[in-house]
Amino acid sequence: MSEIVLMADPRVSAVPVRECGEPLIDIRTGGRLLVDSRKQKDSDAFHYLRAGVLERLLEAQDRLPGGLRFLVVEGYRPPELQRRYFDDYAAKLRAGQPEWSGEQIRSAASRFVSPPEIAPHSAGAAVDLTLADADGRELELGTPMNATPEDSGGACYTDAAGIGEQARTHRRILGQALKTAGFVNYPTEWWHWSFGDRYWALTTGAGSARYGTRSLDAGTHA
Repeated sequence: MSEIVLMADPRVSAVPVRECGEPLIDIRTGGRLLVDSRKQKDSDAFHYLRAGVLERLLEAQDRLPGGLRFLVVEGYRPPELQRRYFDDYAAKLRAGQPEWSGEQIRSAASRFVSPPEIAPHSAGAAVDLTLADADGRELELGTPMNATPEDSGGACYTDAAGIGEQARTHRRILGQALKTAGFVNYPTEWWHWSFGDRYWALTTGAGSARYGTRSLDAGTHA
């Protein structure tokens, strides 16, 4: 797909889910991934991913140049938290653009927060991450993670113009490793990558998604 397809696009929700039943795995197990705690204030569930997603994430990390590693900020997000994030952001947009229709608000909100019913994070299929050096220091990728389109002037878009050459290089390194391992990027957020969800299925032409919305107590492994 050459154009940016937003999460609110009906083509995304139209993708069927054929749930494979993989458990959610604690990504801290084994100590191979550097896990940031900045999202812990909202939920302590952020450090889980589906087994197949974690496997591919570790594969992608092995493809990074020497001295670099992933800094994982958020994986799984409970459905109720996803709903709160979406509603809060939609309310902020509505306050700033009172003339917009409900559909315009939903579409604009989905640039930054997925509609809850199809959210990749709530399926354990998406990970928000960046790059760090060997000492765990976060590298420059052009904007802070989770910068909104409004606050960043659109620089949060993966292919945004106007970011520095160093940031562009780091985005390229991040993307090459993850794409090779089978992940797809959400083009409005350079840090958001997923595998096996509806957006992944639409982007890759798969007939269905592997992972649907899941509660944390439906099956986890330490």
